[in-house]
Amino acid sequence: MTSLTIPVVDIHNENFSELWPSLLLALKTSTFIAVDTELSGLGERKNLLNQCVEERYKSICHAARTRSILSLGIACFKKLPEKGDNAYLSQIFNLTLLCMENYTIEPQSVQFLVQHGFDFNKQYSAGIPYQKGNDKDNEHHVKGIRTLFLELLRARKPLILHNGLIDLAFLYQCFYAQLPDNLGSFIADLSEMFPAGIYDTKYVSEFEIRFTASYLEYAYKKCKRENSKLIDLSRKHLSIEFCRYPASMSTFVDYRLCSLPDPDKSNSEEQHICDRFSAYGWCPNGLNCTQSHNIDLIIDEDEKIYEQKKKQHKGKRQKSVEPSNQSIKEEGSEKVLFTCMEPPCKQPRGPSSLAGTSIAHGCINEASQNELADRADCRMEEDKKESRSLTIILESAVKSKDPSGDEKTVSTTSPTEGTDLAGRVKREDSKSAEGGTHRAGFDAFMTGYIMGYASMLKKGGSSDTSPGNWLPDCHNKIYLSGKNVPLQIMKSVFSKSSRAHAQKVKLLSGSSW
Repeated sequence: MTSLTIPVVDIHNENFSELWPSLLLALKTSTFIAVDTELSGLGERKNLLNQCVEERYKSICHAARTRSILSLGIACFKKLPEKGDNAYLSQIFNLTLLCMENYTIEPQSVQFLVQHGFDFNKQYSAGIPYQKGNDKDNEHHVKGIRTLFLELLRARKPLILHNGLIDLAFLYQCFYAQLPDNLGSFIADLSEMFPAGIYDTKYVSEFEIRFTASYLEYAYKKCKRENSKLIDLSRKHLSIEFCRYPASMSTFVDYRLCSLPDPDKSNSEEQHICDRFSAYGWCPNGLNCTQSHNIDLIIDEDEKIYEQKKKQHKGKRQKSVEPSNQSIKEEGSEKVLFTCMEPPCKQPRGPSSLAGTSIAHGCINEASQNELADRADCRMEEDKKESRSLTIILESAVKSKDPSGDEKTVSTTSPTEGTDLAGRVKREDSKSAEGGTHRAGFDAFMTGYIMGYASMLKKGGSSDTSPGNWLPDCHNKIYLSGKNVPLQIMKSVFSKSSRAHAQKVKLLSGSSW
């Protein structure tokens, strides 16, 4: 069984200044940047799924103004052309934050985060402080999380999110300015803030590469599985490399061992899959559920269903083909001959699934509400295969201090060096391992991985990665739960940018905006 150790740099108030140069360099040299957030709550769930998108936006604004971001995950992916067309260096950061204003925190969100290892003691003792809304005093001159967000904007790289409308609203309110009151101004602001484009991997998973399900961990593991098949066939595939950090940074870096479970063990006894979790990536019973939440078993089951349907369609097609190639009538209706196979939709074992289906006229069912309400994109559990082709390099100028107090730049190490850190990988207990590891940094990495795989899959022989040509069918399209069309991030002639954004641009106009 192969495995891959993924390093996530843990950043908090005590080491923020020390790691600032590394963060900045990673942002500036990246090809694209994936972001994920952990929130203190979302407010009234049904309002967040209002069929009127403008009303939905107002509810999201209320949530962003009254709640806060607890942690921020940033995964920078830098293209390595010397390693191949689809090779990237990934640098992953998990920032623990602390809002210095009063905000609402929901028990349901606390319970979910605690179950998945979020440390609230650490957040309140060492979280990076920030204030929401518009800049206060000379806050933009202070090295903080709001300044970091401005550096992300200055980098002018494609921004990658998963089910990202809520994330975008929270990022804007917490780190940028007061959210505009209407959706048109918000969209206009975003189109100027991210000129290289915004990409939503939930939209990519559901409407572009058409996976059976589109919640985060499912999409990530499906991409990993398909990518591993390409590796085995010696075909074009996605390759990810990571930085190898020195032992002096062991207190800053969280290593997680990601691997597939033993297939013999998985098949040794019958395991019942949780239907709700299989369809939505969310289960009301959480870790107390007696059925399996193992994503690999869920994907196995979906692939079996797909193969069965493929065989059925093939059999029907063979029976329906006549030498004359004329259409055949059966019971008064014309038979349809399928020329291609699309991924199957989730079977309605419970309520009908959102994944892989279109919901007519924007109708939103209870299951859809639960999916959004509980941020049901279940998180990372494991990885596989690519360690054999992995060459570890250190790209960022991470600085550490020697005993004399002088700063020094860490040199590049090979995969065989620094093995003292390999034994420090944290292993989760069996129940946590099945449910995945829920953390903003890991989630950001998964989001970026999906984007890298989808880009590799769709671009064919093209090497053009310029904005607008990089997965153009998904450029500036944000997934809307319960809708069969995305939210298009495009400035309208009928909408103006908000005043707060205009002031921000004016303030930054002399800073290479």
